[in-house]
Amino acid sequence: MNATRQTDDGQTTLWNGPAGRAWVEAQELLDQMFKPLEDLLVEAVFAGSGSRVLDVGCGTGSTTLAVARLLGAKGHCSGIDISEPMITAAQARAEREGTPASFIRANAQNHAFEPASFDMIISRFGVMFFDDSVRAFANLRRAAKDDAELRFVAWRSPSENPFMTTAERAAAPLLPNLPARKPDAPGQFAFADQRRVYRILEESGWAGIDIRPIDVACTLPEKELVRYLTRLGPLGLILHEADDRTRTRVIETVRAAFEPYVHGAEVRFTAACWMVGARALSV
Repeated sequence: MNATRQTDDGQTTLWNGPAGRAWVEAQELLDQMFKPLEDLLVEAVFAGSGSRVLDVGCGTGSTTLAVARLLGAKGHCSGIDISEPMITAAQARAEREGTPASFIRANAQNHAFEPASFDMIISRFGVMFFDDSVRAFANLRRAAKDDAELRFVAWRSPSENPFMTTAERAAAPLLPNLPARKPDAPGQFAFADQRRVYRILEESGWAGIDIRPIDVACTLPEKELVRYLTRLGPLGLILHEADDRTRTRVIETVRAAFEPYVHGAEVRFTAACWMVGARALSV
């Protein structure tokens, strides 16, 4: 595993702290939830002709490993993420199953990639966290070969993804210190504005930009719902600070708010996302 020294910005601190640890602990649940979106990216790699693939914001490595299994001996997939807990988990998964993927702990915004080294760059919810998105995508453009494809999935707006904001909306009256989301700030919904995404890619040197809305059905087991809502997102970051009485009340209130999504033993929701494509055309 390669390591690159990081600047201590907010996202690096977050994902190397509680958020990263929570993601690792819930990796099986999250992989199951987002498998339909992973499948779309794997299909895009299959439809392309590239043999060297980069997975940006690879997390615990599910998509990286799926692509590596697809490529087999004909290619290679590398994953990059700023989170040491996630990269450690990803490397362990690769070693356990014997899949020849490689992982880099670094910030894709400023990592010194070998120029023109990738045929395709993909990401599943991993590109919305840069503090300078134009700089980041320009760096990825330099890492791409001429005519390489960029393909990533990013969330649309919070209003189109009520499942993703249910916990914080329900808990807000009980937790005054619950952090509010800031529009366009690095985070889950930073790419909600289609025009902003187009502008970022255009300014960073990508061409043939195509941004399409997709609505993807996702599920998780009902028995995992409380663990999900108490460990992840804004609520998961501060719930441990509450006293036992408040914590119990918050969990009861939030769990009740999710009832419309519960169908027997299964929780169902729609992920409203952008499927974004672009090309690294020669200058």
